[in-house]
Amino acid sequence: MRLHSTILLALVLCLTSGCSGMLPVAKTKDESRWDNFEQAKASFDLIIPFTTTQTDLRQLGFDPYQTSNIQILNYLAIIKKFMPNTNITMADLPPGLRGCVEAKNACVAYEMNIQNIKSQRQGNLFLDLLRFKRQAHQTGWRFSAFIVLVDDLVVYKLWDGQPRIEGEIYRKNPLGPFQEPADIATDAAVISTF
Repeated sequence: MRLHSTILLALVLCLTSGCSGMLPVAKTKDESRWDNFEQAKASFDLIIPFTTTQTDLRQLGFDPYQTSNIQILNYLAIIKKFMPNTNITMADLPPGLRGCVEAKNACVAYEMNIQNIKSQRQGNLFLDLLRFKRQAHQTGWRFSAFIVLVDDLVVYKLWDGQPRIEGEIYRKNPLGPFQEPADIATDAAVISTF
């Protein structure tokens, strides 16, 4: 009898206190040699168009055969990416990209997308499990690089990213389990960044 009372008391305390420590944690981390945004950007900044070679890229970590998460694109994929419609002509492209399109098979591009994002669910365990209310705190960073080579020489580079991701995701379902599931780990539409 005493054991049942203890278990019941623990369960009641867990449900009323929130037990946020029992809520799931989600991590999205792409394998790479860089531990943070600053390191990836610093390596990228060392690339100099019309000077940096493919060997130099390997030393900087931009080698699709040694570094994970780098995609190799041919010149047709580059045309599709930079000339998506007939309104953009060869004259609109930067010189390096023009040379790439003209070089055809002698041109390749490396496209790298890496991220490190952690999502920690917060709030009341009972409300979260029954999908009445789910909230999470996200932190992390993203970095993308696009490098074009013609005959093993870098002719163009472009980057973008987010050095600091921090935000809250909040989803409320008044009917709880009777409504469509609220997957807050992938619902970026409701994230608000500070």
